[in-house]
Amino acid sequence: MNCRHCGAPLRLPVVDLGSAPPSNAYLSAAALHRPESWYPLRVLVCERCWLVQTEDFARPETLFDADYAYFSSVSTSWVAHAERYVATMVARLGLDGDSRVVELAANDGYLLQHLQARTIPCLGVEPTAAVAAAARERGLEIVEAFFDRALAARLLAEGWGADLVVANNVLAHVPAINDFVAGIALLLRPDGVATFEFPHLLRLIAGNQFDTLYHEHYSYLSLGAVGRVCAANGLAVFDVETLPTHGGSLRVFAQRADHGARPTTPRVAALRAEELAAGLERAATYQGLQARAERLRLDLLDYLIRARRQGLQVVGYGAAAKGNTLLNFAGVRSDLLHYVVDRSPGKLGRHLPGSRIPIVAESRLRETRPDRVLLLPWNLRDELTAQLDYVREWGARFVVAVPRLCEC
Repeated sequence: MNCRHCGAPLRLPVVDLGSAPPSNAYLSAAALHRPESWYPLRVLVCERCWLVQTEDFARPETLFDADYAYFSSVSTSWVAHAERYVATMVARLGLDGDSRVVELAANDGYLLQHLQARTIPCLGVEPTAAVAAAARERGLEIVEAFFDRALAARLLAEGWGADLVVANNVLAHVPAINDFVAGIALLLRPDGVATFEFPHLLRLIAGNQFDTLYHEHYSYLSLGAVGRVCAANGLAVFDVETLPTHGGSLRVFAQRADHGARPTTPRVAALRAEELAAGLERAATYQGLQARAERLRLDLLDYLIRARRQGLQVVGYGAAAKGNTLLNFAGVRSDLLHYVVDRSPGKLGRHLPGSRIPIVAESRLRETRPDRVLLLPWNLRDELTAQLDYVREWGARFVVAVPRLCEC
């Protein structure tokens, strides 16, 4: 396989998690009687441009199909994050009723609703039918398609030249990363701005966040790699911010390389220096994640087996993609984790891919009074422990597995 950005041969492995089904391919009751598609889950790094990426085995249409069941609005903290983002961008860019905002991967309208409330013209691009329908129910205009340069040309012809292109938590999901970024450069007005949010590779490595590796994430991004992709496709990075979301993310600001007049802030050079000092462009940095992932897998299995032998009931909370990576890598099934609770309407009544653990409503917690609740989306630990604090009434404890297994 060659690098999806620069075309160099990929030879340096980062981690091999065996094989797994797509992490968001939740199973209906009928699907339990049919075989699942499992694909190798291997991640490599390009030693020319230092883009970390999965080895490709499945087409994006397979991973992001009509039944894709991730609804952003389920997380109240994520909706609040989107509202703060909108307020910041409106103030920073002076957005108003004459502006145009296009969001890529608009999901269920969790972010665009805040622009709509300010009567700022906005358009969402969302390829998955279920969440696109949810966004339309909010009265939002949605183009149901994968974004690329061809779609950008069409939107531009239809009057959607953008003052702001929002590409938050989507760049990692794009297989043709050059075509995607070139489309953004085409769609931007001369003084327009694009923002990219994504989990920071530096935090992934430092925090042993191997469970964020799954097929739907084609790339694992640093400021350095994103800067190179932007520069090769008509954009120039001029600012960056660090965020606490998803265990540590970046918000990167870019403008058209041919027209953008915004000066580059000192934060760009400072963060690049931090990445280089941490070794993100040295091969040795990527050689320890495999062993740490395997240790965590054994710790989780040991914990769950001991809990069962002690007669403790352990359940999960959050049917998150990262949880599916963890459970399938560890080989956990419903004998060790009885069920998983989730609030997403698209997941209830289904089963986790691979492990086939049932997904149930939150009311099941009070009905069964489990002894331990494993929080699979560990990045929402504070939100979830506050939301589920009532389980402590019967002596239950919370458990997180990443970056290390502990009770809380």
